[in-house]
Amino acid sequence: MHEMTKPIYVTQPSLPPLSEFIPYLEKIWKSKILTNKGPFHEQLEEELCNYLGVKYISLFCNGTVALITALQALNISGEVITTPFSFVASTHALWWNNIQPVFVDIEPDNFTLDPSRIEAAITPKTTAILPVHVYGNPCKVNDIQNIADTYGLKVIYDACHTFGVKINDIPILNFGDLSVMSFHATKVFNTFEGGAIICHDQAMKKRIDNLKNFGFAGETTVVAPGINAKMNEFQAALGILQLKTIDSVIERRKQLTEIYRQELHGVDGISYLDDTINTKHCYSYFPILINEEIVGKSRDEVYNELKKNDINGRRYFYPLISQFPTYRGLDSSKPENLPVAEKVTKQVICLPIYPDLTFDQVKKCVKVLKQFKDQK
Repeated sequence: MHEMTKPIYVTQPSLPPLSEFIPYLEKIWKSKILTNKGPFHEQLEEELCNYLGVKYISLFCNGTVALITALQALNISGEVITTPFSFVASTHALWWNNIQPVFVDIEPDNFTLDPSRIEAAITPKTTAILPVHVYGNPCKVNDIQNIADTYGLKVIYDACHTFGVKINDIPILNFGDLSVMSFHATKVFNTFEGGAIICHDQAMKKRIDNLKNFGFAGETTVVAPGINAKMNEFQAALGILQLKTIDSVIERRKQLTEIYRQELHGVDGISYLDDTINTKHCYSYFPILINEEIVGKSRDEVYNELKKNDINGRRYFYPLISQFPTYRGLDSSKPENLPVAEKVTKQVICLPIYPDLTFDQVKKCVKVLKQFKDQK
């Protein structure tokens, strides 16, 4: 089958050659250490700290459990202010901790939590803010921190899209009380499944490590009702390999992003996000917005037309978390409280982007998008 007739997926995992992974498997087989802070686990933690520019990192089996544990580590309760424009795991982690999410609208220029709307949502029950660096675009971290400091709130960042991202040469993971990452197969850096919590002091690192291992602080001492959330040696070994090529992976994603922008520049009715000033991006996603009045087709019609041409975009994020049955009964879920998020969720499509995507495939995606203008 010719390459151009193959389905174009919204993403595909970046993987090293299998031949490079086999020696790691042989070492695991020889040692018989499969989990519980094995040598590859310890090596990956150290290498990630160095690469990401952070002091402490705790590896997890996945990002969702990491976020659930992060909330436990900070003893968060009551209400937490967060965004409706994210993957459901962001809010599910609150629900699993018996915490009520309070949704606040997003900014129109980068789709992250709007700091100007946070204060109005604070109540005596509010204990923390859970912002999301959407598509890898940094939140307004200084504004959020100022609000948190004023009201005595904790800040936990969902940083699952921001591997290697920096603002003004400062790693984005160094803001807030904790940051949580995902190393899922769809992410820029993956360990099959996986995740991490980034913290800033040794005492918190110890608490997180205890919580992710059933609460054990020694052979016979349990200090908290922990969970089994450890990353195994197979995941860690893959992560070590992935780090060797991560810079080239991000560079390739940058090149693909630039081609999209060049090809879509000046196309009426289709807009995209530009790079944030003074930010080192990792190009996790390439979202576009469809203006139905100008394009002449709704977002869903465009999405379905892409699928007819074997191009699998994703309406990411749609629906809003606040629209799901579990959450739509909350007062903060009312559409009139979230006008920007309500608009964006009806317009957004994330186009395919991953290292093995070719420039010709990018141009095929754009060609399908441009045809709507020709049909008007």
